[in-house]
Amino acid sequence: MLIFSFLVFAAVMLTLAGLYMAWVPNRLRQRLQTLAPSDAAADWTHTVVRLAGPLASLSSPTGDWDQSALRMRLFNAGIRREDGPLLYFAAKTALPLLLAGLTFVLVHSVRSFSSLGGTSLLLVLGLAALLGSYLPNLVLGVMIRQRQREIFETFPDATDLMLVCMEAGLGLDAALVRVTDEIKVSSEALAEELHLTQLEMRAGASREQSLRHLAQRTGVEEIASFAVMLKQADKFGTSLGDSLRVYSDELRHTRMTRAEELATKVPTKMLLPLVLCIFPAIIMVVMGPAVIRVIRTLVPMLGGG
Repeated sequence: MLIFSFLVFAAVMLTLAGLYMAWVPNRLRQRLQTLAPSDAAADWTHTVVRLAGPLASLSSPTGDWDQSALRMRLFNAGIRREDGPLLYFAAKTALPLLLAGLTFVLVHSVRSFSSLGGTSLLLVLGLAALLGSYLPNLVLGVMIRQRQREIFETFPDATDLMLVCMEAGLGLDAALVRVTDEIKVSSEALAEELHLTQLEMRAGASREQSLRHLAQRTGVEEIASFAVMLKQADKFGTSLGDSLRVYSDELRHTRMTRAEELATKVPTKMLLPLVLCIFPAIIMVVMGPAVIRVIRTLVPMLGGG
């Protein structure tokens, strides 16, 4: 009886130990879980994409997507996910309905707006729906401008680094790899685009084609002229180091010119806040006591007369 109880106890303990070892992760699994994305985030993304599919089908175009201008605009904004167009068209479908519904609720909940008639209400709802349909375009335009500005401001530094690497004895491809590793500190967007260019060149594409695709993905004119400059240097046999030195100087001059142009626009942009906000307050502070004294003096005299 004692031996049987001991065997049962040992079997139960071994079973519990096996379950513990199977369910509790070890250090290796814990480290892999910290490095890998969480399953909850992946499930959430999959759920959002699955729900956005029917909405996107209502506003997605029927033409060739590879030749679409919107595809290049998404690339310019740094959106390369396969479900990026799906989410974009789903937002263009859902936002007009959502904003129109919120506007309808707001109109009927606020007393000052509750007196709107049928035509006025339809006009307000139509404007809200129109705003919702154009809101994804506005957000995409802001993302494109911010990314292109970041790439433009960092690209002169990248050309300087490339020139230093080539003067140190590296080839253009090796210099491009080195610049990609170093430029991550300043611009993740430019480093990502240069890395994609390297992968394209390793896959067998020519340097001219890879640089042309780089200019198309970024949408920055200076990168397009950089690709043309390298093409002409290879065609005519000129020194790449001298060409890069001249081009980097030109890029720095262009960046300085744009900065000066933005600085000259500051007084014009400050004019409207000054006129509407600051000048009225100054006038009230300066002229207010004099106006009050004049009123206190003249009003009794006029009343007595």
